[in-house]
Amino acid sequence: MKLALGPVLYYWTQEKLQEFYEEIAAAPVDIVYLGETVCSRRHIMRLSDWLEVAEMLAAAGKTVVLSTLALIESESDLKSLRRIAENSDFTVEANDMGAVHRLANRMPFIAGPYLNIYNPQTLHLVASLGARRWVMPVEMSHEALQPLQQLRPEGMETEVFSYGRLPLAFSSRCFTARFHNLPKDDCRFLCINDPDGKTMRTREGKPFLVINGTQTQSALVYNLIGDLDSLRNAGVDVVRISPQSEHTAEIIRLFRDRLEQRISPENAAQQIESVMPEAACNGYWHGRPGMEQMFLASAMQHE
Repeated sequence: MKLALGPVLYYWTQEKLQEFYEEIAAAPVDIVYLGETVCSRRHIMRLSDWLEVAEMLAAAGKTVVLSTLALIESESDLKSLRRIAENSDFTVEANDMGAVHRLANRMPFIAGPYLNIYNPQTLHLVASLGARRWVMPVEMSHEALQPLQQLRPEGMETEVFSYGRLPLAFSSRCFTARFHNLPKDDCRFLCINDPDGKTMRTREGKPFLVINGTQTQSALVYNLIGDLDSLRNAGVDVVRISPQSEHTAEIIRLFRDRLEQRISPENAAQQIESVMPEAACNGYWHGRPGMEQMFLASAMQHE
């Protein structure tokens, strides 16, 4: 299996992003996704800046993919989408159907996790339009994945979100701006102060959700490092790690060590706990409520 690093879902400074990707250039990851997927108002990095990062990563031997917004709201969003789709150097991850149709029959693309591909018919549809890899929706289980794997089109790869706070929903409203009693159009870009999102807690103080601008995420960290054997058995081609503000390179190394079977599932799960921003969950993969944690890959055999 290949190891992929998803796009940064948070708003970081340009300096932090540049330092981050310089570190990633030396990390044992095969595929790197770049670009803004959450909020079109986040303009610290322009397409030209992302392309410079892409060229640096490509020179380091990484396969680079440019990701598109998950929610298109304006003509300026469409213009940005067109510029990404018209680039001739890097593959594009389409995160809404507008991007799919813009790319259709022009160049091979990646069908992103927000396209809601839940059945073989939809998978064949995006394949007929040019998709060469699809990213499974984060709430699907290994059991629900099986019929898509059995009937997937020839040449189609499957990628699974395997580490990070789960991207659960998008809205045209900005939750971070609302938290600060600001309108979305005058948000002052305060989400830059929350490099891993802002955690919302229950009355009992338990972490529940994370608000990240227009995106809602899980507070718990989805972590399939103990389930990589079951992903391999399911025919998954690529596992995706979602970046966090600290320790991402170390997390990549742990996943690589597990993929190469240099460490056991138990050892990997134990080591990764110290670099996670919150407790782990893996319920969705096991067909359970998403917030649950099934312990280690062997748990699947006893469900």
